Amino acid sequence: MASGWRRTVRTRLQQRLEHAHPALFVLFAGLAGFCAYFSMYAFRKPFTAATFDVVPGWTFALDYKIALVIAQVAGYALSKLIGVRVISEMGPDRRGQAILALIGAAWLALVAFALVPAPWNVAALFLNGLPLGMIWGLVFGYMEGRRTSEVLGAILCASFIASSGVVKSAAKILMQDGVGPFWAPAATGALFLPLLAVSVWALEQLPPPSAADEAERVRRAPMSRADRRAFLATYAPGIGLLVAGYVLLTAFRDFRDNFAAEIWTALGYGDASSVFTASELPVAALSLGVLAALMAVRDNLRALLAMHGVILAGFVLLGASTLAFQARLIGPLPWMILNGAGLYMAYTPFNAMLFDRLIAYSGRAATAGFLIYVADASGYMGSVALLVWKNFGATALDWLQYFISGAYAVSLVGLSFTALSMIYFARRPRTSAPAALVAEGLAS
Repeated sequence: MASGWRRTVRTRLQQRLEHAHPALFVLFAGLAGFCAYFSMYAFRKPFTAATFDVVPGWTFALDYKIALVIAQVAGYALSKLIGVRVISEMGPDRRGQAILALIGAAWLALVAFALVPAPWNVAALFLNGLPLGMIWGLVFGYMEGRRTSEVLGAILCASFIASSGVVKSAAKILMQDGVGPFWAPAATGALFLPLLAVSVWALEQLPPPSAADEAERVRRAPMSRADRRAFLATYAPGIGLLVAGYVLLTAFRDFRDNFAAEIWTALGYGDASSVFTASELPVAALSLGVLAALMAVRDNLRALLAMHGVILAGFVLLGASTLAFQARLIGPLPWMILNGAGLYMAYTPFNAMLFDRLIAYSGRAATAGFLIYVADASGYMGSVALLVWKNFGATALDWLQYFISGAYAVSLVGLSFTALSMIYFARRPRTSAPAALVAEGLAS
């Protein structure tokens, strides 16, 4: 009887959402997605708020915190590789249960991190990252293929910009109140379990994309291995250039995120727990407002090229703000806000809007999650390589010098790759496939 009542409630709520004003639907769906992914970060990033200067039992040349980050990123990268298949083939009926099960497994790994002594607890961070890499694709699956996907995607991307600072602030406060650095990650995650449960329930109430959504953005469907290979072969030059730029962005963004405590300490803000949030919330507003506005661009090719333009502007802002900081034209906090805004203007389109529009432009019944995971799998491998090089190849540079050098390199090389990709898609003949595939989708 209880299950029948739940189905009735879900059906009625879905019907109301189907006929709701678009603004109300965006508010409900966007808030649910935001809270779900925001909660995930409470299980991934809190450990980075600690510096782990002296760790009993750690006698290796590799810095302990770098070892933790590499272990987690390695698990996360492997998860992205697995997700290329899993996310592209998973149907909508299993997403909610998968999100809860995967995050539950990640929390148990954090408990193991606190219970197991070093150096063996490094493996717990690998096991923590392994399930978490799937969450983005599962949550974005509720958002893609809609006429409001830009706004929903922007709201969802805001979650990983804002949440990283908030959960690190929460972990810092817990440590200041006496919670040890090894228990703070699990304690921080536990605080967000109720929000996670409510937000996943809300996502499960969302109706699928409407016929009007499919007519404009193409029907979204699971992809077989042959489908994935055919899509990549068709757009290989453009996708290859985009992924190459994204590898740089992911590595730099992950470094900025994981070692924010060290960077802020070098800038003179080492004891301020609120600085993580103070620097990231303006970044979310600055970088995502522009991307949400692209919903007004109805033509999919124009929107795709416009997103290339936003990415280019982000690379310029990243490099220019760093130059201004070194010239003493701006202080540390404005610099971190501006370089964060530039970084995320370039980074966030890859996680939602860019590939959603590429699918719509292609006219193929597919899923944007597949392309997101192709890019992510490559990007996090680059992140591991950057960390290893910092520990063994760039030991003469301190955290701040390394960060500044990385900002210039990412800005210059990323500009080149993105400009070439923009030229490729601008000159590529338009496909005539959408009309036939949309008709097929509407008939099925």
